[in-house]
Amino acid sequence: MTKGVKTGVMVCGHGSRDEGAVREFAQVAEGLRTRLPQFEVDYGYLEFATPIIKDGLDRLREKGCERILAVPGMLFAAGHAKNDIPSVLNTYGAQHSIEMHYGRELGVDNKMIRAAGERVREAMDRANAEQGEVPPHETMLVVVGRGASDPDANGNVTKITRMLWEGLGFGWAETAYSGVTFPLVMPALEKCAMLGFKRIVVFPYFLFTGVLVNRIYDQTDQVAAQHPDLQFIKAGYLNDHDLVLDTFKDRVEECMTGQNLMNCLNCKYREQVLGFEGEVGLPQESHHHHVEGGDKSEGHHHHHDHSHDHGHDHSHDHSQPHTHHPYPHNDHPMGPWSLPGTRQGEHLVCPCGRWAVTKNDERFEG
Repeated sequence: MTKGVKTGVMVCGHGSRDEGAVREFAQVAEGLRTRLPQFEVDYGYLEFATPIIKDGLDRLREKGCERILAVPGMLFAAGHAKNDIPSVLNTYGAQHSIEMHYGRELGVDNKMIRAAGERVREAMDRANAEQGEVPPHETMLVVVGRGASDPDANGNVTKITRMLWEGLGFGWAETAYSGVTFPLVMPALEKCAMLGFKRIVVFPYFLFTGVLVNRIYDQTDQVAAQHPDLQFIKAGYLNDHDLVLDTFKDRVEECMTGQNLMNCLNCKYREQVLGFEGEVGLPQESHHHHVEGGDKSEGHHHHHDHSHDHGHDHSHDHSQPHTHHPYPHNDHPMGPWSLPGTRQGEHLVCPCGRWAVTKNDERFEG
C-alpha cells in the first residue's frame, strides 16, 4: 500500500427505518474513531437512512482522502456485502479516481463469539436473580439471525449457535431467522417449547436494534403467553460491545496489511452451491440505488427493555421495484413464502393451510 497517501475509513451499513438503529450504527463509527485516531472515519447506508454511502465517501474525499479502507458494517456476507456495497464503492472509486480497499464482514470470529456469549450470560444472570436459578442443562438457547437468500450466510449463523451452545453448556440449542429463510421465529419457538426444557433464552444475533429485533421480542412474548409454565428470556443484541468494535478495527487493519480473508469458498455467486446453482456469475450491481436514504414509512419505534448499557439530487425513479434473485424455498412451511398460496384480504395463506402471513411478514397460525 502506497505510503504518504491520506487514508480514510468508511463503515458501510444497510440502513434501518428505526431511528434507534441509525443512532447505534453512528455510535459504532464514533467508537472506531477512538480506536483509529490516525484516520478520518465516516459511515453511510445503502437504504432507509441517511447519510447514504456516497455522502460519507464525499466527506472523506473533501478532507483530502485519496485512499479509502471500506468495511461492511454487517455480521455476515450475503448479497449486500458481496454485491451491493462493492458495486457502490467501485463506481465511486472509478468516478473520482479514489483508491478503494474493501474489507470483509465481521463473520465467525472469536471476538464476536465472546461478545455474544457475554450478552447471553447477562440475560441468564438477570433471569437467575429475578426468577431463580435454572441449570444450563435445563435451558435451551435459540439464536435468531437476520436470514438471507444466501445459504453461506445462513450457515454461519448456525455455526455461531453451535459455538455458543458448546461454550456455555446449554442443554440444547436451535437457530431461527427473522426473515427470508427458514425456520422463522414463531414456528421455531413453538417447536422448541415442546422439547421439555424449563427455560428458553432467545438471543437476536444482530448488531443493532430495529424493526426486526423488536419483532423477534414481540414474537417471543406471543409464544411465551401460550406457555405460561415455561420461562422465555430475551437476551440483548450485540450493539457497541467493546469486542465488536475491536473486530471492526481488525477488519480495517486487514485492509492495510493485505490480509483480507473474505470467504468466497461457498459464495453462491462464484460456486455452484447446492440448490442455488443458477446464481453463479450474476452481475455485481447494487439493488438499492433507487431507495438510497428513503422509505422510512414503516418505522417500529416502541421500546423493548433488555437491560444492557450501551445535499445531492436524488433524481432517480422511485417506481423501480426493489428485487432480489428469487429464493428457492419460498414455500417452506416454516419459512417466509411470498408467491405461493392464495391472498385473503391482508393475509397470504400458505398451501398447507396452517400458517398465514401479513403483508409485513408477520406469521400467525391460521
